[in-house]
Amino acid sequence: MGSRCLDLFAGTGALGLEAASRGASRVVLVEADARIARQLRQQVDALGATAVEVVQMPALVYLQGRPGPFDVVFLDPPFSRQMLPSVCDALQGHGVLASGARIYLETELEQSLAMPPDWQVLRHSRIGQVRHYLAAAPP
Repeated sequence: MGSRCLDLFAGTGALGLEAASRGASRVVLVEADARIARQLRQQVDALGATAVEVVQMPALVYLQGRPGPFDVVFLDPPFSRQMLPSVCDALQGHGVLASGARIYLETELEQSLAMPPDWQVLRHSRIGQVRHYLAAAPP
């Protein structure tokens, strides 16, 4: 409750909107595709989700603005673009992650997890061809 959440590859917005429904104080949905971002804004307006902000820009560009701090970050990038390593690097430092932030990551089954060495994997699972991880940033 009261967490500041970042859904960096929002897509449908399901992860960020769920966080908002569970009491997050701030949720930022970042989506590069203008059409999808418009649809997300319409959903947010229809739901009256005042804690949710939709930002239309590429994830790495958004992170260059040094937003944050965020307590929870959702990373579910398009698998074919192999963006996870560069996004994880961009999250490091610059006040983007709050102390002890939790990071949810998804990868293809065959893709190795490339995250900063000081992040700790708390849980992991596999569903079909997707691996899910919950990691913690250092306190």
